[in-house]
Amino acid sequence: MDISEPQPVASATLALPTPSILVVEDSEATAALYVEYLRSANYRVRTASTLAAAQKLLAAEVFGAVVLDLNLPDGNGLDMLRDIRRQGLPTETMVVTATGTLAVAVEAMREGAFDFIVKPFARDRLLVTVRNALERLRLRAVVDTYESDFARNRYFGLVGASLAMQRVYRIIDSAAPSQAPIYISGESGTGKQLCAEAIHRRSPRADGPFVAVSCSAQPRDVLERALFGGEGSGPGAIRQAHGGTLLLREVGDMDAAVQARLLQFLASGSLGTGTGAGSGAGEGPDVRIVCSSTRDPRTDARLGRIREDLFFRLHVIPIQMPPVREREDDGVLVAHHTLLRFAQEEGKAFREIAPDAAYAIRRYAWPGNVREIENAMRSVVVLHSGETVRVDMLPAHVAQASPSGISDGLDVGTSASVPPQGAADAKPSIRPLWIVEREIIEAAIADCDGNIPRAAAFLEISPSTIYRKKQAWDVVDRKA
Repeated sequence: MDISEPQPVASATLALPTPSILVVEDSEATAALYVEYLRSANYRVRTASTLAAAQKLLAAEVFGAVVLDLNLPDGNGLDMLRDIRRQGLPTETMVVTATGTLAVAVEAMREGAFDFIVKPFARDRLLVTVRNALERLRLRAVVDTYESDFARNRYFGLVGASLAMQRVYRIIDSAAPSQAPIYISGESGTGKQLCAEAIHRRSPRADGPFVAVSCSAQPRDVLERALFGGEGSGPGAIRQAHGGTLLLREVGDMDAAVQARLLQFLASGSLGTGTGAGSGAGEGPDVRIVCSSTRDPRTDARLGRIREDLFFRLHVIPIQMPPVREREDDGVLVAHHTLLRFAQEEGKAFREIAPDAAYAIRRYAWPGNVREIENAMRSVVVLHSGETVRVDMLPAHVAQASPSGISDGLDVGTSASVPPQGAADAKPSIRPLWIVEREIIEAAIADCDGNIPRAAAFLEISPSTIYRKKQAWDVVDRKA
């Protein structure tokens, strides 16, 4: 499976260098005054007296802000404002003019000006405007950075664009380069082994082996030989993983005696017996340990399934894999991804999922998580033909499922709920929460000129949440 490599994650705190300010003003005395004002606040300043000179500077340097006079010898400053907007330059522009008519101000703001200042103005007026413009520039850079991060819908073998999965990706980004043990927990089918493989592939050990051992339902002697090797059984998994990563699946099911031997290896760094790589005392295999479990590891430790001293050696960096029902719109994303993969394997033409089928996928709870989605898509591809998955092609329990999480009105308001007993006595001014939520989200989108990712950033939710809700609202509107 060809998965593109993830891009390095930018720091959550985006530090920008002190930006330069470009002053475009044909009056030499006025330009000198602006420069004096700005340099008193420790800004670096360049000047230009014509449009041509200003455009030449903009092509050669990056300016955080431009103080732009509209009346210039070789043209109107609005032409330069349009060029800045058309090129998408990372700068904010403040328009200054002696003719402060409303029509000119409106046109300047429409063309992308941050503010409109009428001459003459005081020093503080200019400095406050510049400071506010640069702060908006900084915030825009932060939002763009987070939008870039949130755009990751694949991460090695993992698929998902939700905030819950972005948190997983970030932990892997931070933890993979270290040697610290990682403990992955989550429901069955959430992708714990894919997470472990992503850690391995993201780490400096990516060229080494990745070895996985199941500790569940194995007798002591079988598991001990599988891990540590033995006479006649060859090298165990620990030696096989030398220079790479060892995944211990369901480590809470490991026999107590095997746990003791594993603890000894972790404490001493040596297996102490046998032959092969890292077999001598003090020459233990170089292995990065990753554990996984469908149970809560702290509960396992509290109940004695994992001895406490081993738990604290293994549970250094925890990763909780979220279930599909907590991953916003990821169910459809995973379904589409697996649909394409299975279609290629089976020689079928499937390429997309119809809106009604996508809606059914969203509302079904998927107790089997990603594995259940994969099974459903495999069934669709094997049993049907075509380019588009229709709702009637889905397994009946998926296609006919009741909306999950909608009856309380908190999700998208796709169906009317029966009022609780006594609701008839409620005040008429109380409206369903999903309606209020819709109004808030739509108002935010309007305030951001239709830019959904930017609106999502201000609302502190994922863009995929807004897209999911809008699609569901469309279904409601069509039924109305």
